Amino acid sequence: MAIDTAIYVSAPGRTSAYLDWLQMLTGAALILFMWSHMVLVASVNLGANVMNAIAWFFEASYMAQVGGPLIGCTFLLHFVLAARKIPFRAEQQRVIWKHSRMLHHLDTWLWLVQAFTAMIILIMGAIHMWTVLTDLPITAQKSAARIQGGFWLVFYLILLPMVELHVGIGFYRIAVKWGFIRKKTRKPFKKFENILTGIFILIGLLTLVRFMTLAVE
Repeated sequence: MAIDTAIYVSAPGRTSAYLDWLQMLTGAALILFMWSHMVLVASVNLGANVMNAIAWFFEASYMAQVGGPLIGCTFLLHFVLAARKIPFRAEQQRVIWKHSRMLHHLDTWLWLVQAFTAMIILIMGAIHMWTVLTDLPITAQKSAARIQGGFWLVFYLILLPMVELHVGIGFYRIAVKWGFIRKKTRKPFKKFENILTGIFILIGLLTLVRFMTLAVE
């Protein structure tokens, strides 16, 4: 007697499609926020008073008080949506690792890097947001004092590349998955994304150096 060994996989429904769409939208919003955040914090390189003026504007307009928690909620929502596809069980992790080594596919490895950095950002990003939002107002001197404490310098030296790698890969994968770039332009776009990620990491490092050398009252 023949035994039917076929495995039936249910097709994803509309709910999965809507959740994927929401994941993309929250991811795109967080990418724009992180790039904007990096540029605004890097304003300290133009002078402490420049950063203080920008921070004062965001707080005087209540954008920091309202926007901070809103970004935090978006951050958590995005993680929950993305966690649907992250292998948390040890068996699942062994399978995905084995398949990644077998396929030798760049985009598969990029997804693994993105999943790994997401775990680190979830913890360290939450610590960063809590520390900043519970110690308003934001000033260049206060930020410099925190980083010059020693532990926080190491903290941000870890968080900086994790965030920029995650954001850069996310930017690339959104463009690929949702058809914004085609196969023939994928490699040039990936090169552009690598350069962009490198630029933001460099800006972040220069900003940390500036905070380390900034006089604290």
